[in-house]
Amino acid sequence: MCGITGWIEWNKDLTQYPSILEHMTDTLSDRGPDASGTWITPHCALGHRRLCVMDPANGIQPMIRKYGENTFTIVYNGELYNAPELKKELEQRGHTFTTTCDTEVLLVSFIEWGRSCVDRLNGIFAFAIWNSIDQSLFLVRDRLGVKPFFYSYENGRLLFGSEPKAILAHPDFPAQISGEGLAEIFAIGPARTPGHGVYRNMSELKPGHCMVMDRNGLSIRAYWKLESKPHEDDVEATAERIHDLLQDTVIRQLASDVPICTLLSGGLDSSALTTFASNYYKEKQMGTIHTYSIDYVDNDKHFKANTFQPNADAPWIKRMTEFLGSEHHFLEFDTPELVDSLKTAVYARDLPGMADVDGSLYLFCREIKKDATVAISGEAADEIFGGYPWFHREEALNAGTFPWSLATKDRVDLLSPDFVRWVKPEQYVKERYSQALSEVPRLAGENQVQNRMREMSYLNITRFMPTLLDRKDRMSMAVGLEVRVPFCDHRLVEYVWNIPWEIKTSGDREKGILRRALRGVLPEDVLTRKKSPYPKTHNPSYLKAVRSWVLDILNDSSSPLLPFIDVPKIRSLAEGDASQFNLPWFGQLMTGPQLFAYLAQVDTWLRHYKVSIR
Repeated sequence: MCGITGWIEWNKDLTQYPSILEHMTDTLSDRGPDASGTWITPHCALGHRRLCVMDPANGIQPMIRKYGENTFTIVYNGELYNAPELKKELEQRGHTFTTTCDTEVLLVSFIEWGRSCVDRLNGIFAFAIWNSIDQSLFLVRDRLGVKPFFYSYENGRLLFGSEPKAILAHPDFPAQISGEGLAEIFAIGPARTPGHGVYRNMSELKPGHCMVMDRNGLSIRAYWKLESKPHEDDVEATAERIHDLLQDTVIRQLASDVPICTLLSGGLDSSALTTFASNYYKEKQMGTIHTYSIDYVDNDKHFKANTFQPNADAPWIKRMTEFLGSEHHFLEFDTPELVDSLKTAVYARDLPGMADVDGSLYLFCREIKKDATVAISGEAADEIFGGYPWFHREEALNAGTFPWSLATKDRVDLLSPDFVRWVKPEQYVKERYSQALSEVPRLAGENQVQNRMREMSYLNITRFMPTLLDRKDRMSMAVGLEVRVPFCDHRLVEYVWNIPWEIKTSGDREKGILRRALRGVLPEDVLTRKKSPYPKTHNPSYLKAVRSWVLDILNDSSSPLLPFIDVPKIRSLAEGDASQFNLPWFGQLMTGPQLFAYLAQVDTWLRHYKVSIR
């Protein structure tokens, strides 16, 4: 993977500002530690930071290709998993190639098929291609939004980057936030509304969208979206199709010229991907697959099962590594590292995030990067197959709000009354929820239950999943580790989207159809293991540390956080009993300790980025 950035402006000669482009590009050095490149013309400037995965010697970017009188220049972040097929077809059409990297395949695809090339791509990507003849820039983000893409369009000027920090590095873009952005932080956060960049005048190119910037301005369109249609396959045919799609996807995503590994929790999703990868390694005599897992000091002493986290991972990881014969690496972190990582996670996201759930992933990826450059991860299976508890709990199904964030009222009660009157957070959440439901592609003839489960799937795929994909991208790329997510293959998502809920839950189990598809692939006990999410620390020392941090913030009259919160209520919570947040206030893992950590992250973000309120 890589980092990309750029700048289009018609009223300036950008060749006079090379240092600005270099600075924007350098902010992404963690994403691309192996090489750097810039390309600048009077009205278009492109920057690239490279993480070498395919053809390290020849894939330098920005990549330029002449075709007749035209010149095309690309900056690209991603992987094309169908690059071999595209390359073969393009060669049959008369094109020649000088590299073995997918960047050249993507650029030549654009030369051959124009903007419709996006319909042919299978992969994760964000890219921009400059056309010298018509002086236009074509910008694209992958269908599920695995790779990030932020932009600012103001007064005819376009700035874009893989991360907000690249745009913030431009001297004419101040770090400002409006009331709406604050509502995103305090009411929606750590999720974001699709398309929302949080910072004032910053947006996100939505998944499955592309845009064109030329002298006529900026135009945006969707090139892909979920479509509802009748599902024709029976249960067995459905299971077989899922098995074949998933196996094909994993094999495609093992392509790499650098060391590759898998993340293994012993759960259904990661175990399935690791088994497909391990079997392929054995078949091709590629050696032993390396697997990695994360845990925390003394977690075995303090872990207590609950509805959202029913069992610990360690015994199941042991079960799978013995089954596969993988070379396993157990990584363990202690509270001081976890607390320190909270700030690092903010700098990686450029926003407050999922507290220690982010920070621990950063630490995890940092250690993996010492041995590998690419990892396979099980993200997105629960959104696509309906695995989360809120798909199966009546109070969540009937809550009339985002089911992973049921504690909006409790959150609002911790904000200052003046701030609440200004941003109206409960109304904001209600409007965003209604907006999401209005987008759902309905299917005629579905009954009330089927319709509601389609809504739930849509909410999870378009609102919750992006939060976890953002997390995985930022924390991994902050250490130059590429993480691939096979469950986000658009062919699989399109197929599973239309599977009726009664088939998805076949066997009266969450993700029942996926379990059926993996029969004969996984051991029976792993196949039937109850879902358990990404592990978090249960060590009371972590709660003690983040309580202390919040109290320090409350005692600092210069803290930029104080105007937004009800200081006496937060102080009472920090000094007393945090039991009112024993149940998750966001997702499955963010309870009392994560509330304090999130507030500390907001304070860190406001200070470090010198955010002003507009």
